[in-house]
Amino acid sequence: MMKRIVLRPHLMLAALIAIVLPMAATQARAQQGAAGSGKIHGTVNDPAGSPETAGTVSLYPGASGGVTPDIDAKYSFPVDANGIYKGDNVTAGTYTIIFRQPTTPKNQVVDQIDGIKITAGQDTEANMDMSRPEYIAKLTPEQRKALEETKAKNASILKENAQIKNLNADLGKARADDKAKNYADAVALMQRDANIKTDAAVLWVELGLAQAGQAEADRTQADKAAGAQQELTEAETNLQKGLTMDQAAKKPDVTMEGAAEDKLGEIYVIDGKIPEAQAAYDAAAKANPPSAGMYYENEAIMMDRIGQSLPAAADGIVPAADKAIAADPTRPIPYFLKGRALIAKATVDAKTQKILAPDGCVDALQKYLQLAPTGQFAPDTKQMLTELGQTQESSYKAGKKH
Repeated sequence: MMKRIVLRPHLMLAALIAIVLPMAATQARAQQGAAGSGKIHGTVNDPAGSPETAGTVSLYPGASGGVTPDIDAKYSFPVDANGIYKGDNVTAGTYTIIFRQPTTPKNQVVDQIDGIKITAGQDTEANMDMSRPEYIAKLTPEQRKALEETKAKNASILKENAQIKNLNADLGKARADDKAKNYADAVALMQRDANIKTDAAVLWVELGLAQAGQAEADRTQADKAAGAQQELTEAETNLQKGLTMDQAAKKPDVTMEGAAEDKLGEIYVIDGKIPEAQAAYDAAAKANPPSAGMYYENEAIMMDRIGQSLPAAADGIVPAADKAIAADPTRPIPYFLKGRALIAKATVDAKTQKILAPDGCVDALQKYLQLAPTGQFAPDTKQMLTELGQTQESSYKAGKKH
């Protein structure tokens, strides 16, 4: 199964400008308040309205500054990645608060607010919003131009993030529709969204998966079978499109690529393109090795499904099962498919008239029963072993691989 991939929102741009000023000139100091302490908290936003993601808020006793940063600060509190700072055990009184970024030179500040009163037993909110008019007024014309450009880019990002939120909701609905076999609804939704955000690989892959599901459903209905091949062709095109996009991305999503290659393998088997199908399943396993056992099991299942009408597919069952077993020996179905496929190559001893199973056949059937003694194929497996003159072993030990 494909991991639940989502589209990621973009990060807001940090403001490209922030004025750096010397501390304000000394004014008359207010006296410290009476004994007792309080708390302080707030947010720090840059001129574009985005949170500052690092820095320090410092408190200086008095109504205004006029002291040296890093030397006379009575309290200092870090600003977190969300632009939030907080502190407690602050002696009641009036303070000047300043904000400095990690790179702000000493004796300079990025922002300063005077006259913040801390009251004993209370939590004072003091926000430092550098988008306020009096702060913007201090910017140079060049800084104001840079600020407007940043605001415009942020507005574009906000709009796209809103779109991404809607697309992720649609992805969730499409996957629910696929699970409920409402493929037509999933196809319509993903077709619309893929045309809205044409560079999102996951949307094209999800569209292809839904189209393949719709084709599979239509193939079983006489009045719709004619259109199933066209749906498979469209599914193949969109899966390949999504794969190409993702493979060119800076951070490819290997789980999504594995799922897309897996579904392409299924489509190729249905179309009778056995070499292409085998290449697709190999590509799925290469892209996402932890799921290789599942992909190769799917390959063996598809080869088995079409093997009665296509000898090349029948010949592919055992190799696919062997790859599945090698990738994940705990999956029972590949053993069953391998054993059943090998029985087709059994011979009869001319003297004893006993059925002679090819090497590996009995081992595979015994291993299936060991892993799934009450599995869906257990009755068939026991019958095959009986016909081969074998009995189920209570404690199976695998023989040599063939």
